[in-house]
Amino acid sequence: MKEKNVSRITMIHLLGLQTPHSITFLIFFLFLLIYCVTICGNLLIITLVSYSKSLHSPMYFFLSQLSLSDILLVTDILPNTLHTVLMKGIIISFSDCITQFYFFAVSEGLECLLLTVMCYDRYVAICKPLHYTLLMNVQLCWLMIITCWVLSLLVGLILTLTVSQLDFCGPNIVNHFFCDLDPILQLSCSDVPNVLLEVTLMNVIIVITPFFIIIVSYVYIIITIFKIPSITGRQKVFSTCSSHLTVVCIYYGTMVCVYLVPSKGQSWDITKFLSLLYTVVTPLINPIIYSLRNKDLKKAVANIMNHCLQLHMSK
Repeated sequence: MKEKNVSRITMIHLLGLQTPHSITFLIFFLFLLIYCVTICGNLLIITLVSYSKSLHSPMYFFLSQLSLSDILLVTDILPNTLHTVLMKGIIISFSDCITQFYFFAVSEGLECLLLTVMCYDRYVAICKPLHYTLLMNVQLCWLMIITCWVLSLLVGLILTLTVSQLDFCGPNIVNHFFCDLDPILQLSCSDVPNVLLEVTLMNVIIVITPFFIIIVSYVYIIITIFKIPSITGRQKVFSTCSSHLTVVCIYYGTMVCVYLVPSKGQSWDITKFLSLLYTVVTPLINPIIYSLRNKDLKKAVANIMNHCLQLHMSK
């Protein structure tokens, strides 16, 4: 057990990215631009799905929920990150740090579950097309979404309550750009094996099991695609799930590098860079990937632009 200091930690010194002073403003405006583009891109997806009748299908309903999760994630991470870039680190209260960790845990868990639900939707559409309308009905879609939200909120709450009950005696320096679990646990002077066991169990529920389901689903999807006789038919069917597969590979690939690869010998700079990929870059590219590779979304954007243009010309 770590030796306890006299006083309990009440403030956290968040070091941030520690960028060179000469490019501080460049990094700041880059992250600010990423934040604005991410919010606007994901809000556009949500708006298109809400108001375009052609997008009222399970796939786009799940996509709008993924966009909502991305907005929650970047809003939790980037404002503090922007502050740390300008100030070369900031001082925040311990309660603020724990709160940030809670919303981070919720949004990450929600992302994993939503990607799994979206994968199931593609599995039914490709492997059981004749039963798609029957299986993917409105009631089931809402049930899956509510389950994803409730489960992610519950898991985030369990982890946050467990961590907050530990004794934190210092030092109070977090060498990261946000309050992630590992940097927080390094500040604890309590024994953490039980916490790590609980974290592992939660990861099995919210990360590993969904990832296993995605892998199995894509095995069946790929087998079904190879059974299609024509190359054109294969390409057309594969295009319906290529965007989702790209997002899954980027998201889970970086998470595996950060959380499953042993951190010993891995510098904090590498950890921060990999963390940037799934906390900042993935929410940015999700709407871009889905928009660029989806004809329905492009058509919906064109229809809205034409409608706005006609309203403007009629005035």
